[in-house]
Amino acid sequence: MHIPARRRPEFDEARFYEYPAHLREAIADMPSAPGVYLFHGHEGDLPLYIGKSVNLRSRLLSHLRTADEARMLRQTRRITHIRTAGEIGALLLEARLIKEMHPLFNQKLRHNRQLCALRMTGEQPEVVYSKDIHFATECGLYGLFGSHRAAQERLRSLADQHKLCYGALGLEKLQPGKACFRAMLHQCSGVCRGDESPDSHRQRLFNALEDLQISIWPYPGAIGLVERFTPEGGEPSKAPHPHDFQIHVLRHWCYLGSVTDRQEAAELDRVSAGFDADGYKILCKPLLSGRAEIILL
Repeated sequence: MHIPARRRPEFDEARFYEYPAHLREAIADMPSAPGVYLFHGHEGDLPLYIGKSVNLRSRLLSHLRTADEARMLRQTRRITHIRTAGEIGALLLEARLIKEMHPLFNQKLRHNRQLCALRMTGEQPEVVYSKDIHFATECGLYGLFGSHRAAQERLRSLADQHKLCYGALGLEKLQPGKACFRAMLHQCSGVCRGDESPDSHRQRLFNALEDLQISIWPYPGAIGLVERFTPEGGEPSKAPHPHDFQIHVLRHWCYLGSVTDRQEAAELDRVSAGFDADGYKILCKPLLSGRAEIILL
């Protein structure tokens, strides 16, 4: 008869893990509504973790019942939250707070000072940086990469996928009058030896880059994106929360803040600090789809 191996002590501990009793009160008062939540350690310290959910109570219960997060929970002394009207507001606020506070246990949504993209200059693509060019208003940019190396690696990957020439793309220096090594292996369509015209190669490059094109800001200035909270079941809340209705003020894909009044929204309008990749990724789909309720400011 097979005798199962003895379980590791740490496995048994995880199996019977229970969330800390001192956090139960925070969960009891947590609403089943959208918002951002913060795990706090000792008083005065920066938050340990910042997250978001369309249902704060449900999300936090899942945190507190996950044994893999025991280390964070043991350090947590209290949990606070900020209500929002919906998912977009929660995503925007979460991204802003993480960049401002740098929580210990958040690994994503960090501010990236090396944000770059690809741009066609002459016959070859070049890597350009958001610190030098306003990505929200510049046409003909492709990508959003965290580094020059990441941009070059993606260009190399596209070349491999579409049989583009490393030499023509500036990824490899060609010997005068000689084709690239990949052409001999039939991994390049041969623009480097005259098998393909430069115009044809360039067009295939644009086709390969099409899905990476960065959309420019589609409005003349700032806008307000209106979001309303609808409880499960669709029935209006008997006790409305101040954040059941919000206007998220946006300019050039940057989040400038949320208010509940149109006049206050206009007062928030200011020159954005620069292109925000997180804001772009959050806002692109709702704004470009035409489904969002928009106010021009």
